[in-house]
Amino acid sequence: MKLNKRSIFIILVIILTIAVDQISKVIVRDNITLRTEINPGERIPLIGDAFIMMNIENTGAFLGMGSDLNPTLRIILLLILPILVLGFVLRHIFKDKSLDNWSLFAFASIIGGGIANVFDRIAFGKVTDFLFIDLGGVFRTGIFNLADLSVTTGMIILVFMSFKKKKTSESN
Repeated sequence: MKLNKRSIFIILVIILTIAVDQISKVIVRDNITLRTEINPGERIPLIGDAFIMMNIENTGAFLGMGSDLNPTLRIILLLILPILVLGFVLRHIFKDKSLDNWSLFAFASIIGGGIANVFDRIAFGKVTDFLFIDLGGVFRTGIFNLADLSVTTGMIILVFMSFKKKKTSESN
């Protein structure tokens, strides 16, 4: 594979996404008391009660879904399947030269966030989540991490880009 500007861009976004996520998780694990069934852990308000940090270990996927699965099914759904999908998407973005820079950034962010969370599952058997947003009932998230934020941001960008492409093709 020849490393051109496009390939370097993809690799840098993936590496930076993984690095920022993993560094943030190390800081959280080292400095914020873990929340367990017995211990409520720390709740550190960043912006009042609207934006809070805490330390949660998630054995499942998004919002803990799948944490009750048997171990074999959890390995298949939370490790093997994501690795296959991430590999397929990575191959796709290197091969599809028609993708614009925003779409490349979005896909690379999704891949980087996915790899970061898969790494946690392999290294620790769980994913560290630590951010929570509550805008007074108007908008409230589950507890998430920076890898989740990267995946979500990437998906939002892809949705906007698909609408933009659809609108452009309809006007031609």
